[in-house]
Amino acid sequence: MAKPHKLKARLPHGLADRGPAEIAATRTMVETIRATFERYGFEPVETPAIEYTDALGKFLPDQDRPNEGVFSFQDDDEQWLSLRYDLTAPLARYVAQNFQSLALPYRSYRFGWVFRNEKPGPGRFRQFMQFDADTVGAATMAADAEMCMLAADTIEALGIPRGSYVVKVNNRKVLDGIMDSISLGGDENAGKRLIVLRAIDKLDRLGLDGVRQLLGKGRKDESGDFTKGAELDEPAIDAVLGFLTNDVANADDTFARVESLVSGSNLGLEGVNELRGIADLIAAGGYDDGRVRIDTSVVRGLEYYTGPVFEVELTFEIKDEKGRPVRFGSVGGGGRYDGLVSRFRGEPVPATGFSIGVSRLQAALTALGKILSKPEAGPVIVTVFDRDRVADYQRMVSALRNAGIRAELYLGNPKNFGNQLKYADKRGSPCAVIQGGDEKARGEVQIKDLILGAEIAGLSKERDDYLKKQAEAQFAVPEDKLVDAVRDLLIRRGLRQA
Repeated sequence: MAKPHKLKARLPHGLADRGPAEIAATRTMVETIRATFERYGFEPVETPAIEYTDALGKFLPDQDRPNEGVFSFQDDDEQWLSLRYDLTAPLARYVAQNFQSLALPYRSYRFGWVFRNEKPGPGRFRQFMQFDADTVGAATMAADAEMCMLAADTIEALGIPRGSYVVKVNNRKVLDGIMDSISLGGDENAGKRLIVLRAIDKLDRLGLDGVRQLLGKGRKDESGDFTKGAELDEPAIDAVLGFLTNDVANADDTFARVESLVSGSNLGLEGVNELRGIADLIAAGGYDDGRVRIDTSVVRGLEYYTGPVFEVELTFEIKDEKGRPVRFGSVGGGGRYDGLVSRFRGEPVPATGFSIGVSRLQAALTALGKILSKPEAGPVIVTVFDRDRVADYQRMVSALRNAGIRAELYLGNPKNFGNQLKYADKRGSPCAVIQGGDEKARGEVQIKDLILGAEIAGLSKERDDYLKKQAEAQFAVPEDKLVDAVRDLLIRRGLRQA
């Protein structure tokens, strides 16, 4: 007889499972970000993970991937649907659909998973979490400057000290002016401009030499894959790389240098003036102390940006498992996207926003020791000593839960009592509640302190404090004092109750 086919359990490339510790850390981060965004006056909104494909638009830089970097499928009515690749395009659809009922400028925040049909690699996932804030309906540069200040305040609220990060600001209009100067303006050059944009956006990862290759004939990566370049000539490549160089001492020098590069482009000069306005507002807010600065190397990969763009970069280094220095680089960014809502409305609707890459920033905070990498303590385990008295044990669990204490009735096979305590250890439980027939007759319960038990397991039995601690690790209390005794134990161990 043929053996039944056994399905192999496997995780798709570019995706990751998450355990209790990581989920708890994410929850802590999200609440901190939420509080900061709400302090700025933003209100929450949620949009679904699936949108009509044409509503999302074709703005991703990975147009060499299937469905241009987006996971898509066709519905029964032959309409194409896609998983959202960011939180901005769905917001544009939401605002357009509810335009008449929203108070403008509309200020909102949202967080959730986004999906990219990208080639997986180290630190490059197909699903990751973002947390966004956006202002729709404000054309003033004050809205963009506010996004930069919000980014700085959020990063510090999460525990990254001043001096360990920088919010860098540039303007797409300035880059468009550079494109004009090398004869890449106009709709007929849109495809080549996108290739140049994608190349520039890889500056942090590939360096100037790698970008130079992508602006020229192309580049072969470590795996042997070849990426076709923009095929610019040497003068054009030098002009683009000259724009990216950011080695001047202050903003005024940066403005003077960039103005000279885009002197023949009205759009480029408009971008420089917008940057000046943002710099003045940043200074007025007191954020020009190194937290926020003008940096012409910032581009941002999404095609829908139309004006100021910004990026949050972590500047500190850590060591990897082999002792090599590692920098986390960009953990967030955003910019002005005046055309997204206008696609639906047929009229100008200015908008700007900022997005935090929660998953990437969480890895940085964990490396800094700002987020605990250990899971939270598990629930109190009420053991089953006598299977005929499960109702009694359930009453104990209910009493603990009603008092706001996390508690769980052991639901496995109670035959081997030792397995119940092993289960409690694996769950990270702070204590276990035990009541056999003798304890029931005396109106008592035994509480086993599993945290203290783990401590004394490593002590020598010859030590004077061993017997004392052993007695403290398991003790009897009247059954009607169970809740008080467990609560006191949790307080002694510095644990939250619920």
